[in-house]
Amino acid sequence: MDTQKLSAVASAIVSHAKGVLAADESSPTIKKRFDSIDVESTEPTRRRYREILFTTEGIEQEIGGVILFDETIRQSTLDGVPFPKLLAERGIVPGIKVDRGARALACYPGEKVTEGLDGLRDRLVEYRELGAGFAKWRAVIEIDEHDAPSPFGIRANAHALARYAALCQEEGLVPIVEPEVLMDGGHGIERCEEVTSRVLEAVFSELDAHRVLFEGMLLKPNMVIAGKQCFRQNSPEEVAEATIRCLNRYVPAAVPGIVFLSGGQKAEEATANLNAMNKMGRRPWEVSFSYGRALQAPVLAAWKGQESNVAAAQQALKKRARLNGLAREGKYSPAMEAEA
Repeated sequence: MDTQKLSAVASAIVSHAKGVLAADESSPTIKKRFDSIDVESTEPTRRRYREILFTTEGIEQEIGGVILFDETIRQSTLDGVPFPKLLAERGIVPGIKVDRGARALACYPGEKVTEGLDGLRDRLVEYRELGAGFAKWRAVIEIDEHDAPSPFGIRANAHALARYAALCQEEGLVPIVEPEVLMDGGHGIERCEEVTSRVLEAVFSELDAHRVLFEGMLLKPNMVIAGKQCFRQNSPEEVAEATIRCLNRYVPAAVPGIVFLSGGQKAEEATANLNAMNKMGRRPWEVSFSYGRALQAPVLAAWKGQESNVAAAQQALKKRARLNGLAREGKYSPAMEAEA
């Protein structure tokens, strides 16, 4: 294991003002995105859409890494440049989603565990040879107001995350560890903090037991936030306070960066919450973003599958990347949303 390289790559992804663009939607998920703009999801349309994202001028200023899907890491620009090479030449680290989705956890109704460990070592070797510098694995943690998740459900997902992370580092890839406590449901922010705390405690216990190098990984957690159906939604300052308190208690200082998932938040909401955290001052780890929908929703709305809209779509991505880069420094303001 090249510990210096792992640490250097992890730190580069979250260097000054930078975060991660999550472009790793599975084929069924991107079909839903395309359906929303009446565009047929085919290999050519998916390839073209990702090319629009990756060739946007200037995004390397705020995007340090891009998570790709298996199909995408094998695709190229119209000029024949492989996407991983295109990104790397711009100073953006290419990454790859390696889990195979969450499935029902046997004997635990309503809970899930992520699959994909079988054959993972060999797949990591292939992805590294295709140009990936990091990988990502998502665990899905169902939450309700009383019982879910169970202690075993948390432990099962934490164990899978740690096995994945250890395999990644063994093959020279930085693991992004993503334990996502879902924001569905009517639970309040206090319940989310309680569950997120238990999840992070279990995850880092397993990572340590598996001898994962904390300096050579990134954490992609949920923000501590009320469920979508909760009658009281919290301010960015309240979200920031609860989230940072939780992370301070359970995330080792050795971890280079925390790249939050947006989890279904609106683009402006995810940016405002990130900004509020960074306004609280410096932390032992970089406090950054790994957004999918919160970066891409405005792009899809502008593009609509039309070549005549490519410039507008790229401008939408550039704007959201710039605003999240400012949020990385606590310098974002909602008033900036109205700016061109």
